[in-house]
Amino acid sequence: MLTTLKRIVQEVNQIPVLDDALNCLANRLIEALGVDSCSIYLADYDQQHFTLTATNGLATEAVGRVSIGFSEGLIGLIGQREEPINISDAQSHPRFKHYPEVQEDLYHAFLGAPIIHQRKVLGVLTLQQREKRRFSEDEEAFLVTLAMQLAVEIANAKARGSINSLTENVPKDWQKSLRGVPGSSGLASGTGYLLNLLVSLHNHTHKRSDDSETQIANYRQAVKQTQDDMAVLSERMQNEVPDDVRAIFELYHHLLDANSLGREVEKKIKEGWDAPTSLKMVVEGYVRQFQSMNDPYMRERAVDVEDMGNRVLANILGITSGVTIKREPPQHSILIAEEVTAAMLAEFPSEKLVGIVSMRGSNNSHAAIMARAMGVPAVMGVTNIPINLLNEKEILLDGYTGDVIVSPNLTIRREFEQLVLEEQLLSERIHAVDSLPAVTTDNCQISLFVNAGLSLESESNNNPDSDGVGLFRTEIPFMMRERFPTEQEQADLYRELLIAEPNKPFTMRTLDVGGDKPLPYFPITEENPFLGWRGIRLTLDHPEIFLVQIRAMLRASIGLENLRIMLPMITSVSEVSEAKRLIKQAFYEVEEEAQQQGEHLYRPQIGVMLEVPAVIYQLPQLAKIVDFFSVGSNDLTQYLLAVDRNNSRVADLYDSYHPAVLSALHTIAKTAGVLQKPITVCGELAGEPGGVVLLLAMGYRKLSMNNHNLSKVKWIVRNISQSDAEQLLAKVLTLNNPQDVRDEVNLYLELSGLGGLVRAGN
Repeated sequence: MLTTLKRIVQEVNQIPVLDDALNCLANRLIEALGVDSCSIYLADYDQQHFTLTATNGLATEAVGRVSIGFSEGLIGLIGQREEPINISDAQSHPRFKHYPEVQEDLYHAFLGAPIIHQRKVLGVLTLQQREKRRFSEDEEAFLVTLAMQLAVEIANAKARGSINSLTENVPKDWQKSLRGVPGSSGLASGTGYLLNLLVSLHNHTHKRSDDSETQIANYRQAVKQTQDDMAVLSERMQNEVPDDVRAIFELYHHLLDANSLGREVEKKIKEGWDAPTSLKMVVEGYVRQFQSMNDPYMRERAVDVEDMGNRVLANILGITSGVTIKREPPQHSILIAEEVTAAMLAEFPSEKLVGIVSMRGSNNSHAAIMARAMGVPAVMGVTNIPINLLNEKEILLDGYTGDVIVSPNLTIRREFEQLVLEEQLLSERIHAVDSLPAVTTDNCQISLFVNAGLSLESESNNNPDSDGVGLFRTEIPFMMRERFPTEQEQADLYRELLIAEPNKPFTMRTLDVGGDKPLPYFPITEENPFLGWRGIRLTLDHPEIFLVQIRAMLRASIGLENLRIMLPMITSVSEVSEAKRLIKQAFYEVEEEAQQQGEHLYRPQIGVMLEVPAVIYQLPQLAKIVDFFSVGSNDLTQYLLAVDRNNSRVADLYDSYHPAVLSALHTIAKTAGVLQKPITVCGELAGEPGGVVLLLAMGYRKLSMNNHNLSKVKWIVRNISQSDAEQLLAKVLTLNNPQDVRDEVNLYLELSGLGGLVRAGN
């Protein structure tokens, strides 16, 4: 069964047109299971019905014409119950509904399974047989397993087919909307730019062509060029490699022969595909054949076949095989990537970057945090679509909702331009109060700090309107080198930062690598890096790294009083005690050096990050040995909800508005108040409009956010009252659903005249 399942799935996945793929599936299932009929119904949520899309056994003229309501018949029942139905005599079932057009009167046995992708029913897969019988458990399990795998292909094919049609003859007002996770608020309009697009059959997207003669000529010319290239290579290696290795070139020559590969490729071209697509379909078929062979040597030849195909493709396109296409970014670029990295943003011309679309990641993944720090609108987790389909397409990006509109029509484009204009006007109003204090309408003072250190190139640490730096991430200097930075290199950097604003507190977090922040020269391989060797756990295990960094911080602060040291990923009191012992050791060493130079070293305050849930229950003990607390709401949310924030599959579960997260934050604030211990929130929630209101109401008076959000947060604080915020908090703490909390908070912002901060338009 498993072998049959794999074979069917592989064959179906390689068919670019969804309808053709589903018809192939129906045929293969009848062959494999010996049933009399197999049909696939796809859901249409606009019309609220299932449409018969493919069949082998029912009337073919009913395909595309018969629709079954979501609440009608056995198909509707499967969709409603979201589970398989196995009936020996379908016509005797109370939910059976007769559709004369499908001509199923002869069938009795019925087995149907829902096709579900990311909690959404995409369709129903059915088997039918003339005799009255219940399908076996093995048959039912087979169909359910196949439906699960088919769901991904249907989701991908719908997106792929819709975007592909942009290259064909479609109406001028055609457009396609995709949905991801809001990563960084704001609106952007520009051209999709895929960095370093690799030329390969794998990355090539299917396209049709009605000029078969030109396509065949292009293909034949590319094959001739490839044959000439192979002859040169073979001759060059005549005396350098054994004969059995050079035999690979004979394989290339055989496959490139017109009676082998050529005949099949040209057949595909005559069916209406362009030359690259036809080549891709045929070569990938050969690759599958070689990969399924029993002989290990022959299986390895699959790589050679794919390489040969890539060489022909490159010659069709007139470029070098295996290279990346490096193009100058357009003036208004929307960066498209599987996952945006610090290096990508560092090398990308900032004056041309207007938006980001990342296929992986969530609202609080590293890429999203970087986008917010730069003030660039971003959408994360845009799944179910090949990344290269967005390349060079006109794109409208809504970072508030997560919507990505590809090739918008004129009406949508004009509406979007109006929203962008309104956003610009609101921004001007917000920046007009930059120099004013962050005080609520009922005179509650809030201190606003900046988070810094995400990128040495893309952000400024100094903001004259801030109250200091609430979090400086020290790991970037470590990540941008090929070795650990020396004590002197670190001291020089830290000194430059501390001396820039000597009268404002500057909180430096000790090295926090691991998780999604690896060091290239110190690789850490773990099953679950977020729960593994990271933060203080790593540096305490390597005191030589910790002591060098602490000494560098202390040396940089000689003669200054603004350094504060913060310890990340604290789980227990003993970790803090050990870290303080090492800090004390370093302090005495540097103090002695300072005295010899006639300088004075001030003892810095030491605090801890509250991000591991365990510390919530150790606050009284920690308060006795530290000077301040700082809540890392990003990791606290991740660990409380057991959600990997970089995993787009569970991105919807990561929500700082979850009642458990809000309750934990409220508890921390109240406990810190009782202990009279200063506390700051330095996670992304502190820079989010609704988060600011709730945190203020909980009792937090120090918030630290990225530089770009400082003005926005100050605007929010100056336009709300503490008493109204406390009433809102009391209400949301009674709610059970994160979305209900978000709706309530957004309603409050709208009524307070702040709705333009959480949606497009003023």
